[in-house]
Order: sequence, then structure tokens, then C-alpha cells
Amino acid sequence: MKLIGSYTSPFVRKISIIMLEKGITFEFVNASPYSDDSHVPHYNPLGKVPALVADDKQIWFDSSIIAEFLELRGAEPALLPADPLEALNIRQLEKLADGVSDAALVIVREQMRPGDLQSEEVLLRNREKIQRSLDMLEAKAAEGKWLNNGQLNLADIATGCMIGYLNFRRVVPNWCVERPALVKLAETLFERESFARTTPPAA
Repeated sequence: MKLIGSYTSPFVRKISIIMLEKGITFEFVNASPYSDDSHVPHYNPLGKVPALVADDKQIWFDSSIIAEFLELRGAEPALLPADPLEALNIRQLEKLADGVSDAALVIVREQMRPGDLQSEEVLLRNREKIQRSLDMLEAKAAEGKWLNNGQLNLADIATGCMIGYLNFRRVVPNWCVERPALVKLAETLFERESFARTTPPAA
């Protein structure tokens, strides 16, 4: 398999971690979706990463779709429970964590614009999205049912990658304040080999 993506993308990292945890051999192709000569649109018409070229040459894109494809292959460990409703609860938290990563990416891209062209409304709206979502993830991590229950699942991985991205880009420096369950979850995840091997390179 061939994984196309950027080393700094939380969505690409999510897929890399899933494949490492499942022991799936893959080739990583580093490709920025933002460069003028990017080859990413060749794999995904939306021009986003990650994209996965499967062994049969079929191309899958969007990290949630790729995660589901990898789960359907049956490689252990399973990252979703067999019960459809339980799996859906975990997938919803995966999407919530991914939504935080999306909002963080918007902030990073906005802050790359010249200061006089940056939109305070865009920055504020996305910071509010992040804070609300982190509050919900903290509650779910403290509850320990669908997130942070001691058995690695897709929601844990997505949350860990999101927190790693917040730290890497320093989007919300105080995200950990009054969120002890998320801090503990992140510390546990970052000790795993799959997370250590996929740490974004220093900027």
C-alpha cells in the first residue's frame, strides 16, 4: 500500500498510526497539498491528504473513509467494536476530534496571511469550536466509555493526533487547563511506539 500525505497533517498521522498498530506494511509518499506542483489532486480531486493507494490500486481518500477501509480488512487489533451502535459512538468522537483538527488547520492557514488580511471573526469562531469540542472530549475521556477506556480505539487515535497537532502548531497553548483526563490520555498515547514514530518533524 502507498500512503500519500504530509508528515505534519494530523489526518495523515492518524492513518499512519492505524497501519502501524495493525502491522500493515506501507510506503509513505510525502506530498504537500499546498505546493503549486502538488501531485495530491492526482489521488484526491479535492486536493486533500491523506490518500491511500491499496494493493489492488484502488484509491481511497478522507481519513475517516481510509480508517474504515483498513478496519474492514480485518487486521488486528480491531479499533472498533463489533456492535454497530457502539462503533458509531466511537466514530462520532473520532469525527469530533477530526473537527478540532480541521478548525486548527483553518487557524494556522489564516495566521499565515498578512496581518492586515487576517479575519478576527474566522480566528475567533474556530477557537470557540475548538474549546467547545475539547470540553466534550474531556467529559468523554473522564467517563471512559467510548474514549480513554483502556483499549485503544479509533476515537483515541484521532484525539491523540489532534492534541499532537495543537501542541505542534501551538494553536491553543492553554488547551490542557482544567482538562486532566485529556492530558492523561495524551500522555499514555504518546508513549506508544506508533505515536513516537509519527511525531511531526520540528518546525
